[in-house]
Amino acid sequence: MRETPVFIDGPQGQLEALYQDLPDAKGVALICHPNPVQGGTMLNKVVATLQRAARDAGLSTLRFNYRGVGASAGTSVAGTEEVDDARAAARWLRTQQPELPLTVFGFSFGGYVAGSLCGELEARGEALERVFLIAPAVSRFKDHDALPQQAPLTVIQPDADEVIAPALVYDWSALLPRPHELLKVAECGHFFHGKLTDLKDLVMPRLSN
Repeated sequence: MRETPVFIDGPQGQLEALYQDLPDAKGVALICHPNPVQGGTMLNKVVATLQRAARDAGLSTLRFNYRGVGASAGTSVAGTEEVDDARAAARWLRTQQPELPLTVFGFSFGGYVAGSLCGELEARGEALERVFLIAPAVSRFKDHDALPQQAPLTVIQPDADEVIAPALVYDWSALLPRPHELLKVAECGHFFHGKLTDLKDLVMPRLSN
């Protein structure tokens, strides 16, 4: 079974996306990609690995391009506007299988997008199954209250990250008042070169619980 190309109504027009609908899904997963201004797209290999992990754990999946990326309308800004795009994608995904719990992934800049989106969703009373932030751009979070407070939170950080300074993530994690899990990946760069299998192996059991 393959992902199906779809277009979603976004704040600036259509958003290009790939949707995989599992017939007996136990949940749905939204995956947010890296910085669009620096070439990030939904086809990024870390995003693709997260999609496969969610699929193999029995979740229907949606990955999407922010405004101005690929065939998505609008202009990339790498700011709060991309959170608006993620909100539109999450709304579309919820309408497909509204009875199923939602898990959200974000990689790099997408970690900021995912964290901000999930904080908004919880503030509106929406329950989340789990949130994964992979090498997240933590400096973009203005305060800890922007994050979801209830959903189980897993942060996965490469120990040799050349894009997001690991110490920034570790310090941010140490100050984060809510319970969460921090997983460090040894001898691993930002894009998980040679470590994509390790990433999948970290994510899969946490989706199966």
